[in-house]
Amino acid sequence: MVLALTSLAPAAMALNDAQELVVDAWRLVNQSYVDPQRFEEIHWKRLRQRALEQPISSSIDAYAAIETMLLPLGDPYTRLLRPSDYGALQSNTQGTVNGVGLQLALRSPDQQVVVIAPLDGSPAAEAGIASGSVVLAVDGMPTTELGLEGTASRLRGPSGSEVLLQLLNPQGRSQELSLERRQVDLRPVRSKRLRIDNHTLGYLRITQFAEPVAEQVQEALRDLTGKEIEGLILDLRNNSGGLVSAGVAVANALLDAAPIVETQDREGLSSPVQAGPGSLYAGPMLTIVNGGTASASEILAGALQDNGRSALLGSRTFGKGLIQSLIALGDGSGLAVTVARYLTPSGRDIQDLGIEPDQLLAGPEPLNPGSDDDAWLELAERRLVQLLEERGGLPEDRPMDLSVEPLA
Repeated sequence: MVLALTSLAPAAMALNDAQELVVDAWRLVNQSYVDPQRFEEIHWKRLRQRALEQPISSSIDAYAAIETMLLPLGDPYTRLLRPSDYGALQSNTQGTVNGVGLQLALRSPDQQVVVIAPLDGSPAAEAGIASGSVVLAVDGMPTTELGLEGTASRLRGPSGSEVLLQLLNPQGRSQELSLERRQVDLRPVRSKRLRIDNHTLGYLRITQFAEPVAEQVQEALRDLTGKEIEGLILDLRNNSGGLVSAGVAVANALLDAAPIVETQDREGLSSPVQAGPGSLYAGPMLTIVNGGTASASEILAGALQDNGRSALLGSRTFGKGLIQSLIALGDGSGLAVTVARYLTPSGRDIQDLGIEPDQLLAGPEPLNPGSDDDAWLELAERRLVQLLEERGGLPEDRPMDLSVEPLA
């Protein structure tokens, strides 16, 4: 009888504010998570009941209960964002960050916190931290205990303060680095004109899909076309994604009435996204990608590749084919919830697989993309010039062959 009263208590008794937070989180995930069949497998309703049977009298208690409740989903991208983490993630979409400049993800097989890429010009980039490095600990605290958001939170802090990182690089060697935090201007869009063998090329680098990116890309393309470029190199290396809408807007500027992406929601319904007629730049182009190219940047890269608009050069991309939505909770915290899957125009699901480039470029991978000693950019320049010269006087309406032979 006592057990029956205990199980009924959450439904029958008035809930305090902290308990309401748990219920709200459960409800929001229940309404929007991409795979409702998963709820049956993990006994989702029972998880809510178990959470409310625990003593919950503060926000800290509620956060712990929500994190425990979400864990059985097995989706590292569906997670609680504590107030500082939620605010920081919103700030990142505006184009600023204060910390060491590491873009992180959870690796699916073993749940290790790994580096997608360091931000250009950040303390992490200056220290030479490589994409694919495993973050083992921050200030002595194991990342297995901190989790993804906890790790990111500990890396952020006041400018001038220091943080100690323990890393395992992609070659399996351990590293210990002390980095000084500072404000990092993401500068998500950078462009310049290149002169190669009497040819004029444009270079466009996008490091993140934040809110200002679509407008900045449009301005950059107008500037480059005004300089009468003959071809364009798009650099998506170490672009870990961001706002899907920004990635789609950039694809729209480069594709003429072509499919961009197809999303699949929790009901299994597909929503294809098509580029409008015309484009801001219709000339020849090549795109550079690497293991730090993820999420929204993979949507763009996949659309360019599948439509034959641009060959991809570099290394296999990260492989994040899931889309999250940010949902605010009442106390300043929030949820990131996986709400959809996406497929490239040819129907490829790239989750955990990534996109294979048309041409794999040999290592070691350049640490400073776009710099004067960027060997991959130099190879892309040479290849684009070769293609321009092979094309010669072909009519403008004849498509350029962007298939890529092996490069030395």
